[in-house]
Amino acid sequence: MVDMAFVLPWLQKADNDFSSACYLAEKTRPVPTEIICFHCQQAVEKYLKAFLVYNSQEPQKTHDLTELVKKCCEFDVDFSVLTQKCYFLIPFAVHARYPGGSDPDENDMKIALTYAGEIIEFVKGKLPK
Repeated sequence: MVDMAFVLPWLQKADNDFSSACYLAEKTRPVPTEIICFHCQQAVEKYLKAFLVYNSQEPQKTHDLTELVKKCCEFDVDFSVLTQKCYFLIPFAVHARYPGGSDPDENDMKIALTYAGEIIEFVKGKLPK
């Protein structure tokens, strides 16, 4: 296990992403669903990478959350319960941000916010306070 001083910057960046997503969902009209979903994906990616850093691993340069979950499972098999939720969030890293990609609707956005919040709480429960 690594000193939390190396993990905290990952968590702070992730919390900024999730806070931004929540703020945009609540305060912005029309709702920028693709940006909100992107920030949800980014928050989860950084939380998973924070867990890997905590376990003395250099995080992979990937947006594939299921790959990150697999790597986290090497340290804690409980992470396998996150696979489906992470799979849902993967397209929001790149595809939803450019023309021609799939545009998430408000239902996708609500699911992304819910899943991101649940994954964040899960990972927080695996790290020291």
